[in-house]
Amino acid sequence: MKYLEFHFTLNPASSDFTDVLESVLVEVGFESFVKKEDQDVLPSDLNEATGDTVIRTPLADLSPLSADASSLTAYVQRDIFDKTAFQAAIDAFPIPGISITYDMQEAEDRDWNAEWEQNYFQPLVVDERCVVSATFHKDVPSAEYNIKINPRMSFGTGHHETTRQMLRAILAEDIEGKDVLDMGCGTCILGILAAMRGARSLMAIDIDEWCVENSRENLALNGISCAEVLHGTAEMLPATPNFDLILANIHLNIIRADLPRYAACLRSGGLLFTSGFYESDLSAIREAAEAAGLSFVRSTSENNWCCAIFRNVVH
Repeated sequence: MKYLEFHFTLNPASSDFTDVLESVLVEVGFESFVKKEDQDVLPSDLNEATGDTVIRTPLADLSPLSADASSLTAYVQRDIFDKTAFQAAIDAFPIPGISITYDMQEAEDRDWNAEWEQNYFQPLVVDERCVVSATFHKDVPSAEYNIKINPRMSFGTGHHETTRQMLRAILAEDIEGKDVLDMGCGTCILGILAAMRGARSLMAIDIDEWCVENSRENLALNGISCAEVLHGTAEMLPATPNFDLILANIHLNIIRADLPRYAACLRSGGLLFTSGFYESDLSAIREAAEAAGLSFVRSTSENNWCCAIFRNVVH
């Protein structure tokens, strides 16, 4: 599956503004973000941009452009990108006085190992118990659970707040002998940790063919043999209670739409760990989960990103 890569510049600069932009983009299907402060963007550069590369909020009294601008890189699946919805979301940006510019390119056929080795991906240590590292890392610290991945795409390395919180939730739960579903598995690090913690079986599903291939590769790297990786969506889930634990770190709207399917295939007393949405969206997720027969257990948050746990009380 192909992705579109957007580079946004917000002026004036503020990490709060980029956080709001992330939230806006999540609502229209964007699923991965890289922030950095870009000190090299000049007002003249922004003024010279033309065509679709310049978007400004339709609000009066914009603040003067500053050489200090915030930068955000965001990714969305090409096949689900809705330009009209995207444009409307940018036009309705909720903070007045912000100039937003962007450019877009296809993000495909990259050597992601080289990308992450050179730029971003360092070994991740979670609560001193779990280490996620790539195949190219050396001198990796030893931990109770050492997960190796080959990051063939830019997503799912564990460095995002949502994935870290999901890893912590798995570390805190007794997984021994449970049947686990990793929905929207990405690189499958959540499912791998569940298997390492004693899961009896693991089913991993992703709509992205690259993720399916990469998950199979990463499962083999970690010697996990109890797993099945499928290409598809929640529509392929059984309507019978087959799982004790469901892991769903996806997108707010997808989670909300698929909650009835999760509830239908979750055994009585089974748990749903879910993330991929902001803390401000928890009430909407909770309302939809309770309508599907799930009861709220607890939630955590990190940098406004939320992870929520629900229990099935229906079957």
